[in-house]
Amino acid sequence: MCALCGILLTDHWAEQEGGRRGRAFRVAFVNRVLDHVGLRLDDWAGSVYVLRDAKGGTAIVDDLGALWLEAARLAGRPVDPLDPALVRALG
Repeated sequence: MCALCGILLTDHWAEQEGGRRGRAFRVAFVNRVLDHVGLRLDDWAGSVYVLRDAKGGTAIVDDLGALWLEAARLAGRPVDPLDPALVRALG
């Protein structure tokens, strides 16, 4: 995404379509990825996400663009949703 889209859009580009059903689908799919690093994402009232680890750590995430930085912080290591091994496991 270019910087101009970041200025013009009020919502993250990955969350433009699908309404509440689309949001629930995205949460379910992202949780398949996060499960591999021991994290869980929940939707909170359709406005923000709550990211949790197994030790009780939490982070409030505004959109999916901010998710991966917070996931890496909570996991204590980089989280790459495009890691070839992870993609094969999800396939």
